[in-house]
Amino acid sequence: MSAKSIYAEIGGRDAVESVVDDFYDRVLDDPVLTPYFEDTDMDELFAHQVQFVSSVAGGPVEYDGEDMQAAHEGMGITGEAFAHVADHLDAALRENGVPGDAVESIIEDVAALEDDVVGQ
Repeated sequence: MSAKSIYAEIGGRDAVESVVDDFYDRVLDDPVLTPYFEDTDMDELFAHQVQFVSSVAGGPVEYDGEDMQAAHEGMGITGEAFAHVADHLDAALRENGVPGDAVESIIEDVAALEDDVVGQ
């Protein structure tokens, strides 16, 4: 018997979309982060984030966006901004009923990307 993926445990695509929607509500309400999104196509970013979260949660989705370093090149993202994003993702996951162990696993995967995102 295979272990159920986090993606399946939390409710699949609909649940991921709810998390990402909540996440961006939080991000776009954060004065530290809003400047990073001023010229961003949010529909495209939303779609990429759904792919990304689905992928790190073990869903049947392959993330096909740019690698993290290329995607964040020239943005000058600070460690503080990265921490805010991680905190908002953590809160959105928990608020949408994702179990604590699954949240920790997803946040660990995100934390591993910090060097590819910060200062690019």
